[in-house]
Amino acid sequence: MVMNDFKGRAQCIVVRNGKILMVKHRDGDMEYYCIPGGGIEAVETPEQAAVRELREECCVEGKIIQKLGEYHDPYEHDRIFYNYQLDIGEQEPKLGYDPEFTDKASMLVGFEWRAFNEMSERDRAFLWSAGIFAIKEFAEELQSYSDDISYPKKEGTL
Repeated sequence: MVMNDFKGRAQCIVVRNGKILMVKHRDGDMEYYCIPGGGIEAVETPEQAAVRELREECCVEGKIIQKLGEYHDPYEHDRIFYNYQLDIGEQEPKLGYDPEFTDKASMLVGFEWRAFNEMSERDRAFLWSAGIFAIKEFAEELQSYSDDISYPKKEGTL
C-alpha cells in the first residue's frame, strides 16, 4: 500500500429507500446537516478515510460502491474533496463522534435519513457537487425536474 500525504476531505453518500444518511452538526448556535466525512489523515487513502469517517460519525461499517467524483475546495484550492457512495447493508446507524470538533460548542448531535424534499436548496446543491448525479435514482429524479427557472436569490444578484 502506498502511503500518501493527502490534504483533503473524504465524504460519504449512503442511500437507503431513496433517502440519504445525513449527520447533524452543532457549531455554537448554528445547526446544519451534511453527509458524513472529514479530513484525510496522512497515512490513509481517500477511500480509507471515507470508510473511517462513516464508522466514526455513524458507527457502521461501509463498503465503497463507487467513487462519485472529486473537486477542489473553492476556498483552499490545494484541498480536494473526494466523494464516494458507500453501502452499509442492513446496519442501523448510531450517533458517533467527530474528532475534528474538540470544543463542547461544536459537535455532532444527530443523524437522519433525509429525502430531497426534506432538504434545503443549499443541502441539495452540496449533494449535487458531491456527485450524487452518478447514482441512478437521483439522476432519474433530476430528469423529472421542470425547465422552469428557480433561484432563491433576488433577480439580478449573484
